[in-house]
Amino acid sequence: MSRAANGPHPLTPAELPDGDYWCHGCPDCHLPIQGGSAGLAAHRRTVHTSVGDPRTPITIHLGY
Repeated sequence: MSRAANGPHPLTPAELPDGDYWCHGCPDCHLPIQGGSAGLAAHRRTVHTSVGDPRTPITIHLGY
C-alpha cells in the first residue's frame, strides 16, 4: 500500500502551484509520475526506499 504525501494533494493540473508540472519522469527509474512534485515525492518514498526497490521484475519470453 502506498503512502500519500502530507497535506492536500492536487487533483488536477490546474490546482498545481506555479512552476510545477503535472507529469514528471522519475530521475532514478525513468517511470512517468503524475501529480506534480507531491506525486514524485510519494513515488520516491514508496518505491525508492532504503530497503531497495520493492517492485517485482517481470520477464516475458516471446517466440517460444
